[in-house]
Amino acid sequence: DTLNVSQFGARQELAVVNYQYNVLGMRGPRKMTVGVPSVDANGRRALFKPDQKGKGSLADAMSGGDQNNLIVMTNKAPKWNEKEGAWCLNFNGRVSKASVKNFQLVAEDNQEHIILQFGKTGEDTFTMDYAWPMNALQAFTICLSSFDSKLACE
Repeated sequence: DTLNVSQFGARQELAVVNYQYNVLGMRGPRKMTVGVPSVDANGRRALFKPDQKGKGSLADAMSGGDQNNLIVMTNKAPKWNEKEGAWCLNFNGRVSKASVKNFQLVAEDNQEHIILQFGKTGEDTFTMDYAWPMNALQAFTICLSSFDSKLACE
């Protein structure tokens, strides 16, 4: 007997990632906006379980719906480094290679607290660091999304 998702309804949504081109198109840093369900004082995550029409989804909440149970993050804006000839962020030694996939996510209301950072350390090697309120699954899936060239605006 196979499981039929429609039989049980939609699964809980854990994150939504929105990529946008920047003013330089594909040659400069891309812009990310990420939404994750908020977590209450008891460690319970807000529930986002959309209906068949998509109402109640994280994407719906991010695009103007009710954001009370949503933590919205954006990527920290990199600075142009003349010496390196690249857009750079301070990864405090955790990232050693320039890549369009490198990013740091911060909450809209606190640009100094990095919630998730991801960056290239070798030819095919990357590092990921995350902090509360994000969990490992959310962090990993957000980082994986940066590898999809269509989604990631490369």
